[in-house]
Amino acid sequence: MNPEIDLTAKQHKFLRSVNHHLVFQLFLLLKLPAAWFAGLKVVSLTNANAIVSVKHRWFNQNPFQSIYFAVLAMAAELSTGLLCMMYVQDDQIKVSMLVVGVKASFMKKAVGINRFICDEGNKIQEAIEEAKRSKEAVSLEIRSIGYSAQNEEIAIFDFLWSFKVK
Repeated sequence: MNPEIDLTAKQHKFLRSVNHHLVFQLFLLLKLPAAWFAGLKVVSLTNANAIVSVKHRWFNQNPFQSIYFAVLAMAAELSTGLLCMMYVQDDQIKVSMLVVGVKASFMKKAVGINRFICDEGNKIQEAIEEAKRSKEAVSLEIRSIGYSAQNEEIAIFDFLWSFKVK
């Protein structure tokens, strides 16, 4: 964990829930069933980064025997979204979050087990705190990079998230 970031009790609870495999799989099944069926798994979530993995399977493949791009997008978006979800946890101020844009680049076929890493927790926390202070919508582009089991870059996703106090 990054010692520079102080988490609230509610944020710590969220962190523990996501890192508990069974609890998070139930969350996916109930709230994001497409991600559950595609086989997304949280490798780790800290206050600074999130790692989500997805394995090439018959269910999530394209006709070219690799993972369908939309499944890769789900894994990448989840790696950014988990950090956003953690930092909007607040007892006093409710903050909505929404993806308003996405850019993607693909470098290699995604086969085997792939992981998407977002390490922009500090930037996300700052953007959400700014939205709380200003009471205005704040947009932030957040990057997730996908890697193969051989540690080769397979894809880069940039999600434009918007945060706004409800």
